[in-house]
Amino acid sequence: MTGTTRDGRPILLRLDAVVDGPLVPWGEVTARASGRLTVGGLADDVPVTGTIEIAPLTRRRIRYRLSSGDHRLDGWKSIDPRRPVRSMTTLPVTISSASGQIAAEGVLRFDLRRDLLPFLGGLRPGGDAGPDPLASRWRGRPGRLEVWYSTLSDPVSGAGVWIHHELVAPADGSPAYTHGWAAVFPADGPPVLGRFGPDPLRPGAHPFSAGEVTMGPATLTGRAGDLGWRLTRSGGGDVLYTFPAWAWRREILPAAQIVTAPAARFTGTVSYGGRRLDLDGAPGATARIYGHGNARTWGWLHADLGGGDVLEIVAAVSTRPGLNRLRPLPLLRLRVDGRDWPAGDPLLNAARFTARLGLPHWSVRGRVGDRRISVTVTLPPGQTLAVDYADPDGAPAVCHNSERASATVVVETRAGGRWRREREWRLDGTAHAEIGSRDAGAVRRSPP
Repeated sequence: MTGTTRDGRPILLRLDAVVDGPLVPWGEVTARASGRLTVGGLADDVPVTGTIEIAPLTRRRIRYRLSSGDHRLDGWKSIDPRRPVRSMTTLPVTISSASGQIAAEGVLRFDLRRDLLPFLGGLRPGGDAGPDPLASRWRGRPGRLEVWYSTLSDPVSGAGVWIHHELVAPADGSPAYTHGWAAVFPADGPPVLGRFGPDPLRPGAHPFSAGEVTMGPATLTGRAGDLGWRLTRSGGGDVLYTFPAWAWRREILPAAQIVTAPAARFTGTVSYGGRRLDLDGAPGATARIYGHGNARTWGWLHADLGGGDVLEIVAAVSTRPGLNRLRPLPLLRLRVDGRDWPAGDPLLNAARFTARLGLPHWSVRGRVGDRRISVTVTLPPGQTLAVDYADPDGAPAVCHNSERASATVVVETRAGGRWRREREWRLDGTAHAEIGSRDAGAVRRSPP
């Protein structure tokens, strides 16, 4: 909600609310609320927590009680059955100091034209009703590709690590097989790549198993050429749906990706070329892909922004006739302070972003509601690997990957008719990024 104080200063309030039990108009419930508050000259994007008392029919009110530590916000929507829309979208507020002295009074409003669809898209039942996100989804159908991959950055040496597992079911009905690769990106030298497989598909207790390589719910072990690894994964937070949750669960789109552990920490060892990385809580992530194969052209970014905050981007051009002539469609999820932005369906929001894919630079920009974002990614040529492989239909593909990429992320908020810089992150050698294609001429060299 946005508005102004009595003396004209802008107010911006963003909230997530959690209701325990059913939410019905004729009931009375108290929701737990958390979010951020900006009041011009008083509070600059401070975190707030509190409650929302929801009783639109029995008491004809919705009351907000929020606290930031230094300030208190008290707001009360009085529901008028003669003006239900206006009264439900207008919130008079009083902001006071911790001692109780009134610091500002004003009115906040919910813009139905701008924010109703994102609001409705953000409604969801508690918990994740989907199956185990790491479990294999393949059920014997030909022409399918399933991927498990993990990336991490070693804060001590500056090296990046990439471990990529694939299950390929060829489109011609040939037996499915497993293969993959691992790579280390040292800070003081060129990347080192090792491959494993192909191996016949074999059932096992782990989500992925191929030769010496296994991936369990919290472990990664294996060897690929001169590379070896033995890692445990901890933490990671809730699943991050880069694609819509329905696309992952129902398998309607040609492919979908999710990040099962977006803010994971890795502990263990990685050996390569006579050297060894001893990792202790190295930041990284584990993600999944399932579908018919790779896009015609794609860009990918995983950026650990610290403190559990992450940014995930997949921008792609489909191989389907007609769709392969469109511009890249960026699916973007920014998680800050436990909240995912943009709210609503990532596929619908993708139309509000634009992507320019190329090497060594690519970018994504766009706006949803009162917030806009600008992301610039650089894959350093000396620390980027070109890895070639084949899709289930036999078409060759190549990805240009760097686990020592750089990225700049700028988020701005519109309040009071002006854009204000809300957050900015600069990652130097700790972003994980990729540009890939099934068409050798589709990836262009971008200017410096």
